[in-house]
Amino acid sequence: MQRLYQWTAQLQLHDGASALVRSDFTAVGSLHNSPRCCSPRRLSMPSATRIKYKWIYGAENLETYEPGGYHPVTTDQIIHNRYRITNKLGHGGYSTIWLAHDQERQQYVALKIGMSRFDSVRREIATLRALEKRPCSLKWDPAWMKCAVLPRVLDAFDVTGPNGVYACYTLAPIQGDLQEALFSGMFHIPVARTLAAKLMLTVSFLHAHGVCHGDIHLQNVLVERTEPIDHLSVEEYWETFGEPETEPIEREDGKPLTSNVPPVATLAWSSEKEATDLTLENAKRLVISDFGEAFDPSSKTRLGKDSHVPLAKRAPEAFFEPDQPLSYASDVWSLGTAIWGIIGMKNLFSDDEPQNSTVAQQIDLLGADHLPPKWKSIWQRPQSEILVEDRRPHPPEWKREPWPPLNTAFEKFVQKYRREEGYVPFEADETAAILALMRGMLRFDPKERLTIEEALQSEWMVKWALPELREAMQSDCGQSHE
Repeated sequence: MQRLYQWTAQLQLHDGASALVRSDFTAVGSLHNSPRCCSPRRLSMPSATRIKYKWIYGAENLETYEPGGYHPVTTDQIIHNRYRITNKLGHGGYSTIWLAHDQERQQYVALKIGMSRFDSVRREIATLRALEKRPCSLKWDPAWMKCAVLPRVLDAFDVTGPNGVYACYTLAPIQGDLQEALFSGMFHIPVARTLAAKLMLTVSFLHAHGVCHGDIHLQNVLVERTEPIDHLSVEEYWETFGEPETEPIEREDGKPLTSNVPPVATLAWSSEKEATDLTLENAKRLVISDFGEAFDPSSKTRLGKDSHVPLAKRAPEAFFEPDQPLSYASDVWSLGTAIWGIIGMKNLFSDDEPQNSTVAQQIDLLGADHLPPKWKSIWQRPQSEILVEDRRPHPPEWKREPWPPLNTAFEKFVQKYRREEGYVPFEADETAAILALMRGMLRFDPKERLTIEEALQSEWMVKWALPELREAMQSDCGQSHE
């Protein structure tokens, strides 16, 4: 695995493909202009008119079961006269995701049901279907044509319920997301390399076809299920993996529930598969999800202040230039933080800090000398010039623990944990290559940041990560998608 592969991992588009994709995706991007298409994360509802429910740990926001909100779903329910709800896989700001049994094809699927007031799921469906038509050919491995890099939309439809009309689609069953897997434990080095390479190639595919994902973090990086379950009936599935965990829903005022809300909250099923349990077979089935924030930078302006990437994964230009449009470079920054999460134990930046502390950590890690002059003047502006409505960052007003510089952070957040937890640490030459890649992907100035193509040609990708992925792909990796 140490030999140098002379690969150029760049997507080769057929003549005219870029223009065609841009045309397809422009139609998708135009949905952003719809007045219905505000972000659920910024939704403001009149609390006085909302029914309050007793809080249930692990459940979605129950107050959002209202007109325009979530579709009330319970296990054993039949959706679209076809899909029998088997268990819950998770929920997000504008959707719930369920494991369902397709009674027509006798197979299990993941079923995503959007909130009725948002077009995010419709955008996802349109984006994924447009990308499915695009050619994907890599010079270094034509067999990649057989291997899925994105979730495949198996079926798409609308359902009508007490809270409105909901966009839905199905895809292959999901094992879980990488953030969940990392809750305890770390990935073994071959698995980490494979995951990082597959993730970077997926983002490369998106960028080559004019799509900026806009929300890259490990909760949106999924691993498809590998163990066969289609031979199991729903009852046999419950007997094998356990019945759904539910909690009764109660109103705070004690009144009876309306039809807008389900009688019970179904808690998300956990695979209980830790990072250390993931194999190369799992890793090669990585897919990126949640295209509700995706956009085409050439036809749709996404301002920094409208970014919904978690603060710890958000590119600094979104903070320092909130009224300027984001570009593919913002994806590259978020991808860099995701790759760090894959190889280490502790995130590159703290997840529970506000904006100013996050920016302070970025500066500690990379060095204030690397801040663009304009940003440095913003960061160092006098307190008297900081207005209430000013979104731009400034040093935190409270005392905080300084964040270590990049080299020290790698030793403390990656190598130290690997040794203490009994994992093999990275060798010195691979460490140097990883740090070089991180410095390139995490440059403050987005114009100086590596492009995704340049990142793919970095020493770590070419010498370690891509060869590991290629070896994992030697088995037939595309049958389940054909």
